[in-house]
Formats: sequence, structure tokens, C-alpha cells
Amino acid sequence: MSESSAKKFYALNMFDVVHVEKYLGYFSRLPEVAPRYGGRMVTFGRFRNSVTGDLAPRQVLFVVEWDSEEAFNSFRDDPELADLHPLREDGTASYIWQTFDGVEMSDPANVSIDDVLAVLKP
Repeated sequence: MSESSAKKFYALNMFDVVHVEKYLGYFSRLPEVAPRYGGRMVTFGRFRNSVTGDLAPRQVLFVVEWDSEEAFNSFRDDPELADLHPLREDGTASYIWQTFDGVEMSDPANVSIDDVLAVLKP
């Protein structure tokens, strides 16, 4: 990784909504709760179409940037949020929650070929 790029930790969420009110109960608390645990909501959106690949489509995409894996785990595992996560779980189906190491790209000119190679190599 180059000196100019910063390593990040991302959580990718893809899911179908089965109970809007429950999921909204979860989502409405995220802007307050996630930053306390080092999370920043990056984007969310609705499925448009499948271009390629064999993953079954999900209705919603949501990406959160975390300060670290430890920050993500503290959000996920904190017993003080025991009432929060069931809202997500009960409001969704076909939930995919995956984490990724990444490089912040608000200025793509600061990303080097070495950064790209670091992601591509096993």
C-alpha cells in the first residue's frame, strides 16, 4: 500500500426486505449508533439489474466503512445493542454480510498500482 492511500475496513450488506417497519427501526438508529463504534455509512441503494455473475440478486445494498475490524466487531457484538440487531435480522431475508479490506478512493489519483496489486494477489 502506498503512503498516500489509507487502508479501510468495509462491511457489505445485501438483503431482501421482508418487514419494512422492523428494518426501518434498525436503519433509523444507525446514523447515531454506527459512528460511536467507528462506522460511517458510505452508500445504500436498491437493486437495478444483474449484469453478470451467479449470486442471486438482493433488493438492497448497504456499505459501511469501519475504522477497523475491531470497531466492526464491537458494533456487532456489544450487548448494549442487543435490541438493535434483531430488528435487522427480523426485517430482512437472504441476508449477506461480508467484510472487506480496502483502500479509500475519494481521490483515485492517490491510489497506486501497488495498492491494486495488493488487493489482487492472494
